[in-house]
Amino acid sequence: MAQEAAKRWVYLDGEWVAAESATVSVFDHGLLYGDGVFEGIRAYGGRVFALEAHVRRLFESARSIRLDIGVGEGEMADIIRQAVAKNGLGDAYIRVVVTRGRGDLGLDPRKCPRPTLFVIADAIALYPASLYEEGLTAVTVSVRRTAVDALSPRVKSLNYLNNILAKLAATNAGKAEAILLGPEGYPIEATGENLFIVRRGRLLTPPVYLGVLEGITRATVLELARAQGRPAAEEPFTLHDLYVADECFLTGTAAEIVPVVEVDGRRIGDGRPGPVTRDLTRAFRAHVGAAAALEG
Repeated sequence: MAQEAAKRWVYLDGEWVAAESATVSVFDHGLLYGDGVFEGIRAYGGRVFALEAHVRRLFESARSIRLDIGVGEGEMADIIRQAVAKNGLGDAYIRVVVTRGRGDLGLDPRKCPRPTLFVIADAIALYPASLYEEGLTAVTVSVRRTAVDALSPRVKSLNYLNNILAKLAATNAGKAEAILLGPEGYPIEATGENLFIVRRGRLLTPPVYLGVLEGITRATVLELARAQGRPAAEEPFTLHDLYVADECFLTGTAAEIVPVVEVDGRRIGDGRPGPVTRDLTRAFRAHVGAAAALEG
């Protein structure tokens, strides 16, 4: 007989409930209007990675949209740790979601007396394992990244329709990922990951002022590269720079580091994951293991 799947528990507004029973109101403004914020967090060996940085970013996102989370940063960190432990998980993905809460059918946030908070811990596999070894192919799409003067990408809001439309465009083109351009035409991000290239010995990633999410994994990779003595900078680069780059890879909490070997039919480097990408991947895996052990 097949082993029964482990029961999952979700933190929902102060209580731990079975995942299949965790529900929010159809009048919740997170559902009706995407009014809320979230964080995606990783645990390795049962220990949460970069917990303080993730919690800080969550609270900054909430403060930016005038959303009162209803608990403090310390209590939030404890809830996240409990979500991993209660579900008996080693390597896990944690999703923390805070919505404006239940209101009426109007937009007015004042009609939402208290927020909705839930925390999910489970497994995740964003890409097939083969893509980490062989690299993925990507395509630029007509969908542009939301302009910074419309909604700051540093707010991890619940409205990801912009990213989803780009993902649909990539799927329609038969590619694993999409590269979004900003309003000025610079490559900005993938659908859920930060973008890096290696060009003439330098590691480059677009700066946050262009409309880039201030990624936790992105920051970690920059630190690791500099620790290795590699020139690394946050500066704009063009599509031409991307096409002729020696290497390209994406970073994100769920994706970690995934190489890109083709963009818009142009082979990147020799069409295989490059040495810088491989070195940084090894360094990242060692770092998260060591950091998680210290967290414990």
